Amino acid sequence: MANPDIVIVGGGINGCAAAYHLAREGHRVAVVERYQPAAMASGWTLAGVRQSGRDPAELPLARAAVELWASLDAELGADTGYRREGNLRLARTDSEAEIIHRLVEDQRQAGLDLRYLAGPDDIRAIAPAIAPTVVAASFCPTDGHADPLATVEAYRAAAERHGAEFRLGEGARSIEVKGDRVTGVVTDRVRIGCAVCVVAGGVHSNDLLTPLALTVPLRVPMVTVLQTDRLPAMLKPVLGVATADLAGRQQIDGRLRVTSGAELWHGALEDGPVPVVNPTVESVAGVIERVSAVLPVLREARIARIWAGLLDVTPDALPVIERAPEIDGLVIATGFSGHGFGIAPITALLLRDLALGAPPRMPLEAFRRARFAEGGSAGLTVPAALHG
Repeated sequence: MANPDIVIVGGGINGCAAAYHLAREGHRVAVVERYQPAAMASGWTLAGVRQSGRDPAELPLARAAVELWASLDAELGADTGYRREGNLRLARTDSEAEIIHRLVEDQRQAGLDLRYLAGPDDIRAIAPAIAPTVVAASFCPTDGHADPLATVEAYRAAAERHGAEFRLGEGARSIEVKGDRVTGVVTDRVRIGCAVCVVAGGVHSNDLLTPLALTVPLRVPMVTVLQTDRLPAMLKPVLGVATADLAGRQQIDGRLRVTSGAELWHGALEDGPVPVVNPTVESVAGVIERVSAVLPVLREARIARIWAGLLDVTPDALPVIERAPEIDGLVIATGFSGHGFGIAPITALLLRDLALGAPPRMPLEAFRRARFAEGGSAGLTVPAALHG
């Protein structure tokens, strides 16, 4: 490929999906990814596709994304594993039930079909595998889940069919700027001239932004993930809890995939073609204990895989999605805080708009980086869930 029009740094779901939309319209796009597609957050995620539990600023994006998920397999010509089978957010105590009740009232006022389940009988009518000790829950029937690796691969393959170039195993080292305008991206192999750079590098985004004095405030916690052997079908909805310290779902192949909440990361990342974060014994034991309390079948399941992932979390748990006002041609998409997978279909279209200098199709004021300098958001009334 001759010099691309647009370089996207990051081969996660947002980078691959944005590349697809831009390449489909005939723009020359290169994706620079230091590992492999979905090597970090987009592959580690539980891959929930939810509207429930979203911050009010993010809820419109989530609702728009759910509509796009419905036809995504046909659009991309591949099976993303998307299933619209609901989301249950559980309350294990009376105080958690109060949180859930407020969530349902607030989001129903915002127009979301979210139901309050006031007791174990109503909950077990939807998910019989849930423990009878769970006292209440919210249920959103239009939420769902997908296969994270299959979805990213579907976007990548579709982007390549339209001419996008994927430079895998190649790290972006710096963004070249002259006269407050992007002129290129320097990788560990070459310089790539371009007029637009989209930074969608997750926890590595600040490696490129900080030298430009455009740092996004991020903390990087860890999430522990367990996957069981195949089990009989027992759970259709995705599970979360009021305090976001666990989540889970049953995959299409029958395996349970369950996670912790955001935990303190020990700081070790084993580099390689695919990066590895090894969870601690304590974190693994904590996942088993908490999930088993609401999903007792886990106690008898055989564990097939254990891994951990890192999250790029902003102070208000909302992402930064903007065309940087300081540097022409620089687009930032980072800080998705553990719930960017589900909104990726609409995020990608917004990144397409920003990359082309077009008015974004949805309001993005809440996602400007400047909000942190202005004092930031008041934060979420319910902790951010970690499954979509």
